[in-house]
Amino acid sequence: MSETRTPPRHVEMSQFPHEGGELLVGGIPLSRLAARVGQTPFYAYDRGLLAARVDTLRSTLPAGIQLHYAMKANPMPALVSFMARLVDGLDVASGRELRVALDTGMDPSEISFAGPGKSLAELEQAVASNVLLNIESAREARLLSDIGERTGWVARVAVRVNPDFELKSSGMKMGGGPKQFGVDAESVPALLAEIGQLGLQFEGFHLYAGSQNLRAESIVEAQRKSFELCVRLAESAPSEVKSFNLGGGFGIPYFPGEGHLDLAPVADNLAQLQQEAAGKAPGAHLVIELGRYLVGEAGVYVARVVERKLSRGHVYLVTDGGMHHHLAASGNFGQVIRKNYPVAIGNRMRAGETENVSVVGPLCTPLDLLADKMDLPPAQEGDLVVVFQSGAYGFTASPRDFLSHPQPLEVLV
Repeated sequence: MSETRTPPRHVEMSQFPHEGGELLVGGIPLSRLAARVGQTPFYAYDRGLLAARVDTLRSTLPAGIQLHYAMKANPMPALVSFMARLVDGLDVASGRELRVALDTGMDPSEISFAGPGKSLAELEQAVASNVLLNIESAREARLLSDIGERTGWVARVAVRVNPDFELKSSGMKMGGGPKQFGVDAESVPALLAEIGQLGLQFEGFHLYAGSQNLRAESIVEAQRKSFELCVRLAESAPSEVKSFNLGGGFGIPYFPGEGHLDLAPVADNLAQLQQEAAGKAPGAHLVIELGRYLVGEAGVYVARVVERKLSRGHVYLVTDGGMHHHLAASGNFGQVIRKNYPVAIGNRMRAGETENVSVVGPLCTPLDLLADKMDLPPAQEGDLVVVFQSGAYGFTASPRDFLSHPQPLEVLV
């Protein structure tokens, strides 16, 4: 039989309260929410937590810093529409995301489109919509000029720069060295000259050095270097610079030992950069572009235990969900050494004893793990497993058609 243990630390995430032994999502007890959704598995995103995160940023960062939501983190239409009322702009990475962004009613002038390899159809869609295109190559600039000659529509553009530095301690490096993203910093002046010759409406620069960083000093350094690079490149701009998009990179804690990002040093640095911008680039406003940090902690993934299985002394909780719905939680979305996301039995939040179990899905692969050898309250068939920190890169970042199991649902509560 499995061994019972004292409750481990950090079993639950403090942003979600519980009452009567049940986790509350959007103030709704989990079992009732599951009945309301009508099925498991599902993702649920808490409106109150989304709004609270934006409020925290607004109260901490200096006034005048523009806050954009990077939709790639979670493009669920209802969530994007909710976020559009809270932020200053939306950043999209595909034509489909652009359609969702336009449906929110956000002013198209506050929507930007980034990503390598944009198709001709996507470029034309963006120009017709009057959104800001973060161009990533001379090819895109030339195609935009062709579209303008054919239609009479003038493209609004910024140059996405591949900087000559990296965001230290980031979970994923998006700039520095050879990259498929953006234009190498040393090649930008020549592209700016061509943009002027092509008659495009140049507006600014976009940099994104990396993501998922919990070290304030690393973010401060990257923002400082990004700003200084923008100021240098602005000397070659064909027209007045209107925006410096300094990217994001703000991380959230997933694993034991990780803490929350300290926003205070980041805010102090942005205030200093704002003052410098007033003298060095008086027409430019500063933008930060956040995805995971805005929505990641506001979401949960919920699956139901369909079988409690004992194999040679170890308990497996087999659920109706798994890696096909939540690739990141399975450890197969970039983890070098697999670690468990925060997981709980959502209808047994007051349980005193725990047992060491593995939570698995129904797929025919040993990679289908939601929690491996983790201390959880004893669970039975019908109980609800909750994976926290699931508001970003969950539903759309997972191979949901793998083995053709039913799709999960998404709800905003």
